[in-house]
Amino acid sequence: MRNDLHTPDRHLAAVRNLGILAHVDAGKTTVTERILYATGTTHKRGEVHDGTTVTDFDPQERDRGITIFAAAVSCAWNGHRVNLIDTPGHVDFADEVERALRVLDGAVAVFDAVAGVEPQSESVWRQADRHGVPRIAFVNKMDRAGADLDTAVASIRDRLHPVPLVVQLPIGAEDTFTGVVDLVRMRTLTWDDGAETAVDGPVVGELREEALRRRRLLEEAVAERHPAALEEFCDRETLSAETLTTALRDLTLSGDGVVVLCGSAYRNRGIEPLLDAVVECLPSPLDVPAVRGTRAVPGTGAAPDEEGERRPADPAAPFAALAFKVNATATGRLTYLRVYSGTVEKGDTVWDATARRTERIGRILRVRADRHAPLDRAVAGDIVAVVGLKSARAGSTLCAPDAPIVLEPPGVAEPVVSVAVEPRRAADAERLVTALARLAEEDPSLTVRTDPETGQTLLSGMGELHLEVAVEKIRRTLALEVNVGRPRVTYRETVARGVSGLVFRHVKQDGGAGQFAHVVLDVEPSEEDGFAFRSAVVGGRVPQEYVQAVEAGCRDALAEGPLGGHAVTGLRVTLTDGATHVKDSSETAFRTAGRLGLREALRACAMALLEPVAEVTVTVPEDAVGTVLGDLAACRGRVTGSAVRGGAAVVTATVPLAELFGYATRLRSRTQGRGTFTARPTGYAPAPAAVGTP
Repeated sequence: MRNDLHTPDRHLAAVRNLGILAHVDAGKTTVTERILYATGTTHKRGEVHDGTTVTDFDPQERDRGITIFAAAVSCAWNGHRVNLIDTPGHVDFADEVERALRVLDGAVAVFDAVAGVEPQSESVWRQADRHGVPRIAFVNKMDRAGADLDTAVASIRDRLHPVPLVVQLPIGAEDTFTGVVDLVRMRTLTWDDGAETAVDGPVVGELREEALRRRRLLEEAVAERHPAALEEFCDRETLSAETLTTALRDLTLSGDGVVVLCGSAYRNRGIEPLLDAVVECLPSPLDVPAVRGTRAVPGTGAAPDEEGERRPADPAAPFAALAFKVNATATGRLTYLRVYSGTVEKGDTVWDATARRTERIGRILRVRADRHAPLDRAVAGDIVAVVGLKSARAGSTLCAPDAPIVLEPPGVAEPVVSVAVEPRRAADAERLVTALARLAEEDPSLTVRTDPETGQTLLSGMGELHLEVAVEKIRRTLALEVNVGRPRVTYRETVARGVSGLVFRHVKQDGGAGQFAHVVLDVEPSEEDGFAFRSAVVGGRVPQEYVQAVEAGCRDALAEGPLGGHAVTGLRVTLTDGATHVKDSSETAFRTAGRLGLREALRACAMALLEPVAEVTVTVPEDAVGTVLGDLAACRGRVTGSAVRGGAAVVTATVPLAELFGYATRLRSRTQGRGTFTARPTGYAPAPAAVGTP
C-alpha cells in the first residue's frame, strides 16, 4: 500500500518513532530503503552497492558501503506517520546509536538469516535494553544460501534472552524463498520476481499443516504470558486473530516478548508485513511514559533543582524537546529535535535550558536524510530538524521560556583512541582549529585537546575507524590537508638512588658586579610524586631570600632529566650548607646555582624512567577471558582483578598507556567485536630501560 508523504497531521496514536538496529551488513540500510519505496516516499529502490541509497548519503558512507551517521527519514503507512532513524552498525559508531535510542519509542532489530545474532547485534540489543525501547525482530536475507529462520530465532533466544514470538512461516528456502505465511491471520503473502506488492492467498496443502502447528505454538507462547489471551485460550482452545494481535502488541510494549518476522529486503519481500507489524505492535508517543526532567529557572544562572517534573505527550502542554544531533551543512546549521510535549512554530522563541539562553526557531523541516520539506509547526511526538539555533548541542533541552525544564541528555561514551593531528601547512592552523571544533560539536563522542607538554593537538574518539572518518571529513569538506600520527607518550624521570653532600660553586666575573653562590645539596627519592624542598642550613650561612632562590632554581632544573630530557618527579632536595659573598651574591646567582647544581646532582644519581599507566577495565564474554588475559600480558599489563557480572567477565588491569594505542581494534578482533574496555589514567610506573630513551 502506498501513501502520500504529505498527509495531514494525525493524532499522536498514529505516530511511530523507531530505529533500525543491527550488526554491520545485516541489511539495515536496505530495509530502510525498501520501507521508503513501499510507502511511496521514493520512486526508485536505492542500493547500497550502487551508492544510491537515501539514508547513506554521505560520500564516505557510499564509498565504504556502511552506515556511519544516523539518518532520519519520515514516511507514511496505512494512515500512520513513521519517523525512522537508520543507525550505524559498526562498533566505532555506537554513540550514534545511543543518541538515537534516547529519543526513539521503538525499534526494529535486523538479523542475518545465515549468521543469526552477530557481535554488534548483542551490543545494540543491550543499548536498547538500557533505554527500555520495545523491539520487533526482522530476520533478513532469507534468500541466501544457508538461511534458516529456526536457527536464527534460536540464536536470538540463546544469546539475547528474549521470548521470540514467531508470527511468520517462510515459503521456500534460500533461492526458492518466495513469501511467508501470516500465522496470525492464516494467509499467504507471496512476491513474484519484479513484483512490487504481495499476492494475498489462502494457506493450502502441506504448507497448511506446518502453519497450523506453528500457529499452535505461537498461541501457547502468547497465552502463557498474557492473561486475557490465556482466558480465551482456556475457553476456546484457540485465539482469534484480534486477540492474538492485541496480545502481541501488549507483550511487545511490556518487553515480555519480541515479535519475529522474516523476509528478504534486497528482493523486496517481507517489507509490507514488517510495516504492518510496526504499526500494530510498536508504541506511539502515547504508549510510552511521560518524559521526565528537572526544573530550571531561566535567567537566574542557577542549576536545575532536584525536583522532577513530567511532561505528557500532549500538543497543548508546555513545549519541551531534546536535541539529539547537530549537523553543519552548506546551507546552515541543522539541529535535530524530538518534541516530547507542546507545539512549536517557526519564528517562536524558545529557551535553551542547557546553555541558559533564548533561541529563535528560524525554520522547521520534515527530515528525509539530506532532503527536507518545510513545516509550519511541530507537535508532541514529532522528530524534525530546525534551523536558526546557535547554541544548542546534542543533548540540549529546548523548552517554553515560561515553563523551563531540563531533560536527561543522551550518555556520551569516553573516547578510547587518540591521534595527533596537525595542518600540513602552517597557514592552515586556524582553519584546522575551526574544523576540529565543528567536528566535536556535531559528534560529542569526539574530543579535542592540546597536550600541554608535547604541544600536540589530540583528537580522541571511539575507535580507529571513527577517527579515520573524522579526519577524512576534514579533508573532503574543507579541502584541508592534515598530517595524522600517534601522539607521543609523556615519560617522566625519577631518582632511584640519591647523592649526599654534592657541592656546587657558581662564580662568574664579567667586570663590575659578579655572581657568587655556593650550595651543598642532598638529593633522595620521595615516596610521593612531585618535588619537595627544604633547607637545613644553620647559622644564617645562606639568607632566607637566597634559600627561596635556590628552590626556584631547583624547580627550573626539573624540566629536563639526564636520561632523555623528560621532566623529573618523585624526589626530595635538601639544602644542607652554603656560602655567600659580600658583594657578588644575589638571588640571581643562587637561582643559577640551584638549577646547575641540581642538574649535576641528578647526573650523579641513579635515575629511573617512568611511563604513564592506565587502569583498564575489559568486559568480554566468559569464553574470551583467556584470550584477553594473554593479550593484556603481551601489552605489559598487570591484572589486578576479575569478576563475572551479568554473564560477562570483567577484568581490570594496569597497562602502560603506550600499549593502548590500537588496543580497541585488537580487542574487537580477538573477541569478534564483543569486547569493550574503558581506560582511566592513574599516574606513572617504572618503565623498561629500553623504553622512552633517545
